[in-house]
Amino acid sequence: MLRTPPLSLAYLLKHHRETVAAAGCAVFLLCGWLILQFTATGASLQVVGLLLLVLAYIVGGYGSAIEGLTTLWEERELDVDLLMIVAALGAAGLGWWKQEYELIVDGAVLILIFAISGALEGYAMARTERSIRSLMSLTPDLARSIVSGIERETPIDRLQVGDILLVRPGELIPTDAIVMAGASSIDRSAITGESIPVATAIGDEVFGGTINGNGVLTLRVHQPPASSLIQRIITLVQQAQTATPASQAFIEKFERGYAKIIVIAGLLLATLPPFLWHWTWETTIYRALIFLVVASPCALMAAIMPTLLSGIANGARQGIPFKGGHTLETIGQVKAVAFDKTGTLTTGKLAVVEILSIERTSTDEILQLAAAVESGSEHPIGRAILTATQTRNLAFDPATEMTASPGLGIVGTLWGQQIVVGKTQLMPEPIRTKIATHPALIAELAATGKTIVWVASGDELCGAIALADTLRPESVALIQRLQQMGIAQIMLTGDRSESAYAIAKKLGITQVHADLLPEDKVDLIKQLQAQYQAVAMVGDGINDAPALAAANIGIAMGGVGSDVALDTADVVLMTDALDKLAQAIELGRRTQRIIKQNIAFALSFILLLLVGNFMGGINMPLGVFGHEGSTVLVTLSGLRLLR
Repeated sequence: MLRTPPLSLAYLLKHHRETVAAAGCAVFLLCGWLILQFTATGASLQVVGLLLLVLAYIVGGYGSAIEGLTTLWEERELDVDLLMIVAALGAAGLGWWKQEYELIVDGAVLILIFAISGALEGYAMARTERSIRSLMSLTPDLARSIVSGIERETPIDRLQVGDILLVRPGELIPTDAIVMAGASSIDRSAITGESIPVATAIGDEVFGGTINGNGVLTLRVHQPPASSLIQRIITLVQQAQTATPASQAFIEKFERGYAKIIVIAGLLLATLPPFLWHWTWETTIYRALIFLVVASPCALMAAIMPTLLSGIANGARQGIPFKGGHTLETIGQVKAVAFDKTGTLTTGKLAVVEILSIERTSTDEILQLAAAVESGSEHPIGRAILTATQTRNLAFDPATEMTASPGLGIVGTLWGQQIVVGKTQLMPEPIRTKIATHPALIAELAATGKTIVWVASGDELCGAIALADTLRPESVALIQRLQQMGIAQIMLTGDRSESAYAIAKKLGITQVHADLLPEDKVDLIKQLQAQYQAVAMVGDGINDAPALAAANIGIAMGGVGSDVALDTADVVLMTDALDKLAQAIELGRRTQRIIKQNIAFALSFILLLLVGNFMGGINMPLGVFGHEGSTVLVTLSGLRLLR
């Protein structure tokens, strides 16, 4: 059982250092400001207030100072972290020199703003590690190998090509292998996205991480476990998540360029005016320090983070958690959305969609006969038939002497008559002959991607039950909404092409790619990115994890989504509410608009303050007021998203 770690200071410093720094800075700043605010000039308590402000500088600015100095030393680059420290210390030094302690408080506020930003940046730091752990849980630690006729447990990493494995019903397939003996149905939904288990017989390949059905299988390992499909998925997730997005690289480059320009301009302003315009050195230093304060990018940074935080809070209230501000910003740029089919656009559960009567047997009787044989079945087809029977309030007597044939169907006895429910191959010869007389019916059902289950009683062909994975109720409206928004829709699925095209036709999706393995989905995501630039991927299964990580935005279904899909994704649609995808994109677009407005205002106001300072039209209090005022206005603008 997992235990919650104790909430100790050591634990917080290890896992939430940025948050602790921001909280400590805020506490020291508030306490120091209150003491200075309500203490008479010259009182001894002022020393305590100043010491608290010093602690605010140290606690809040230590991480930024170290990062800025490290960047300067190792990369010979200036960044915003170092500029913030210089501006804050400049304000503090000027405040101490002129005995204006409000300036020291202003410097501490600058430190606090950046400390909060640093805390937010670590929001999704451990995502990759969690994703890999979730993937690794798909394969057992040990495999049951057969050596000289003796069964023994062997660690997965010690398996070699040619080893013989035994897998019992309900167990995970330990690694990719070839079936040597036995037959079963394999649940491959975690790997390929197929909606129903796949019949497997001698000579077929099975994948590690899939679940064996109701038959005992003897397997031969045909490739090293390190090369198995599940291991390739893990590698794809690692590669996709360690890549730095182009937008993030641009932001980092811009911050460093901005800091470099401001520092160089500050140095020039502190040295050249006495020679060019005959300013006094006192005026020159004073103007240079004002320049560092008003040029500090707090308003510029506030143009982004409060807006993103407000958008994240807005999304959380709507059941759309965003994993980081960059995700919210990026989703507004999405031009195409790729959907997995099974469990995303559809419910992922088979349902009876049609009952076809043959030889005068009623549809209710056909369903009752099938339910009688499937009464004890745990197979998805059996559960769907029983559900349909309950929906129609039909009573039935359970059959006896049931015999299941993996991948084919089931046979039972009812009222002394043999009842067969399953594929054509399971039917007695007279029934197969009758089925062959309905080629048009078979072709029509196959073309629509439905699964056909024939029902026979003795020598009589009663009819057929057609089952299919059903659409989510909100899927059609979502696709129409995306079309109105000018966003392309693409289906990527590991399911059969017949089923994929049938679902796509109902939804109005024209771009369909079926029969895909996880690595195929990643390749297609890259192709879509080349065409549309910003691409979102929506999925729910482990097979979707690499594509979720490779896409610009990975979106996971929260209600039934696998742990790895949720950990890999950037956005989670809680309670499987697919219609919230359009809301998420609209929220991202609105966030983008507000950020652009805020950036334009922040840059304009900074420019206005810089010109005013150069012309000698503002003093330090006015410069600080203008700087802090613009920061507050930009922050309030971003908070509009909370509505």
